[in-house]
Order: sequence, then C-alpha cells, then structure tokens
Amino acid sequence: MIGKIKALCVRYREQLLYLIFGALTTLVDWVVSFLLYRVWDQAIATHVFVIHGANVIAWVAAVLFAYVTNRKWVFQSTQKSAAGIFGELCAFAGGRVLTFLLQEGIVAVFFDWLGWNKYAVKLIAAVLVVILNYVIGKLVVFRKKQ
Repeated sequence: MIGKIKALCVRYREQLLYLIFGALTTLVDWVVSFLLYRVWDQAIATHVFVIHGANVIAWVAAVLFAYVTNRKWVFQSTQKSAAGIFGELCAFAGGRVLTFLLQEGIVAVFFDWLGWNKYAVKLIAAVLVVILNYVIGKLVVFRKKQ
C-alpha cells in the first residue's frame, strides 16, 4: 500500500506540489486580504471599492510568493540567464494579471452588485483562479522546451 502511494506521489509530483504551493499562495492572499478587510472594515462598508485595494495588495504578495515557489519547486525551471528569467517573470505576472482581473470581475459581480458575502465570493474566485493559474504556468510560462 505504501509503495502504491509513493508511486502515485512520484507520478503526480508536479500536480501535488502545485496544489500544496497553490494552497499556500491562496493562504498568503487570504491572510493579507482578510487582515486588510478587518482593518478597513468601516471604509469597505461605506465605499465598496476599498475592497479592491485590499485585493490588489494581497495579490502582489501572493504573486511574488507563487513565482518563487512555482519556478523552483513545482515546474523546476532551468532558465539561468537574466533575460530568460525576466521573460519568465513577465509571462508569469501577465498570466496572474489575467486571473486577477477574473477575480476582480467575480468580486464586482457577486459582492458589489449582488451583495453576496465577501468571504464566500473570495472562496469561489480562488478555486477558479488556482485552476487557471496551473494551466497558464504549465502550458505558457514554464513549458518544457522540446
């Protein structure tokens, strides 16, 4: 039984590491977001756009964490040149900008317009964002050269 589990871990190493670091990235995003939601609670109550400022700050922290962990452990990038790493970082950040815009669109629709609970909206958005970020990382940013 342990041998089968080890074999599965080896076979799906990349996906397992992505889920672990994706969860940690989400945790970074949520901790920063929720701390700012708490600190800025009154401002959010009177000016709903303030929640987007909190999300931007949380997003920057999460993207920096995710780039380092994805590059080093998940996709094991072999890029060594400064230009190559810079290009990789730009592609990574570009993909994250797209998913950030998706997240903000979800917040705008479900929190701002429909009045759903901000924490539930954050959870729904996070699931979609994690899936899309894996696809972008695997197929665009850290794709293996043939």
